[in-house]
Amino acid sequence: MNTTPQLPLALRPAPDFRFDTFVGSPETVEALREIAEGSPGFAYLSGPAGSGKTHLALATVQNAAAQGIAVQYVPLERLKGKASEGLVGLERLGLIVLDNLETLLSAREDEIALFDFHNRARASGSAVLYVARETPAALPPGLPDLRSRLGQCTHLILPRVDDVLRHVILQRKAEARGWLLDDAAIGFLLRRVGRDMASMSALLDRLDRASLAEQRRVTVPFIRAFLEQDAAGA
Repeated sequence: MNTTPQLPLALRPAPDFRFDTFVGSPETVEALREIAEGSPGFAYLSGPAGSGKTHLALATVQNAAAQGIAVQYVPLERLKGKASEGLVGLERLGLIVLDNLETLLSAREDEIALFDFHNRARASGSAVLYVARETPAALPPGLPDLRSRLGQCTHLILPRVDDVLRHVILQRKAEARGWLLDDAAIGFLLRRVGRDMASMSALLDRLDRASLAEQRRVTVPFIRAFLEQDAAGA
């Protein structure tokens, strides 16, 4: 089996997409650490939007690559309508992480390609991590054999993130960038920007660059001015 680590598909993970910056669900994090360290088999990570699924998927990829495992992260929305081509050969890797699974479950051809990939990966001894919002039992009806295979995976579930946990997550993300967000700034961000943590991470990256350029702390006035300027330039 090829043991050369591979970069995620056209994706540069944010610096805070690591296991040690994830807040909550310690049992799930530990299970994914084991997968990243070479534990064989199939796992299925599910949770509502904003619960941290992609964070953990990318953390798994980065940890596996650090262990010397040949790994690939695949955002499946990019393979919609062409999964039969995009999944070919991935079973030769040690670990394949397939994110946004539900995006391939609307076309029978894509489902057949995913089913065939699953069987090839099992035959080759690869580990696979599926990532989706819904549990296997809640997926829309489709190819019964594929649903059966997904239902046999080790199932890891993330809970919905409430505002208390979002507050802690934002603090951790700020600390990973070397600065501190006070309670007022966090509350302002949650009220003005929304609660999608992936979008929030992207915003924090932009705030980080702006604060460095202007040599200013990230405070409520700074965030307000940044968002107003951003909206004006949109």
